Amino acid sequence: MPFSLHFSPTPLITGPSPLSKPFFLLPYYHTLHAPKSPLCSSMEHALTHQGKQEAFDRRPEDSQTLPLGLRRDAMPSHVAVIMDGNRRWARLRDLPVRSGYEAGVESLRKIVEICCKWGIKVLSVFAFSSDNWFRPKVEVEFLMSLFERGMQEDTGIFFRENIRISVIGDLTKLPKALQELMVNLEEATKNNTRFQLIVAVSYSGHYDVVQACQRLALKAKCGLIEPSDINVSLMEQELETNCTEFPHPDLLIRTSGEFRISNFMLWQLAYTELFFAQSLWPDFGEAEFLKALLAFQQRQRRYGV
Repeated sequence: MPFSLHFSPTPLITGPSPLSKPFFLLPYYHTLHAPKSPLCSSMEHALTHQGKQEAFDRRPEDSQTLPLGLRRDAMPSHVAVIMDGNRRWARLRDLPVRSGYEAGVESLRKIVEICCKWGIKVLSVFAFSSDNWFRPKVEVEFLMSLFERGMQEDTGIFFRENIRISVIGDLTKLPKALQELMVNLEEATKNNTRFQLIVAVSYSGHYDVVQACQRLALKAKCGLIEPSDINVSLMEQELETNCTEFPHPDLLIRTSGEFRISNFMLWQLAYTELFFAQSLWPDFGEAEFLKALLAFQQRQRRYGV
């Protein structure tokens, strides 16, 4: 299920391409992306005046009243979600598959708003897996267009609500224009601090671990590190979740009644608490999210001890 963000592309900075450098010398986020460019003032003005968005309640999180039984001191810092069930939701209603994806985007918007209100710092969503490229071409093309349309509709909220956007995955497989949009949005929101939304696109846990190993191997080959230097800390510095202060999800939620993690954040989920919801993703709302958070707060985390 994709969540997407769209705005008119800003001019990219001209000059030597960062791809001419060894990738381990590039910024840690997306080493294969096009060069990032700041949002120009005219774009920022346009985003500020997008009329469709409804601003969230801007009261500080500490002043928000939490649902009965939910404790702020036990709130997970990082929640990850496998947003499953969009196609089944559509088929059960005799709707086209695209309607399920569009309904799923609306569910994600609601969950993002709830996270901001309840003080959750990071939400990671599995929007498009590496395996999804094998779906019918017309479906994949629609998903790419939905990413763009969602960007256009939601960028203004990200600025007004101080939300940072990060995108992880092998984005070189995406259309070039979409790559640039995502890169520019990451750059434009990188200093936002209220909440971080991490969108996994063309992503798999296998891919993430392999690319981290490749980067460490190249560093060793170039003499920057010794093979014996490689440890958990160095490995985690090369994983794509190095974009956040909280790289390990505290809670993983999977919807649609499936009981598997489907190659999502395999390294990062080592000690994550798992919650499997029966609701299909478009039906997943505040009540279901609250149930997952209450279950999380009742567990005693042992981290393997």
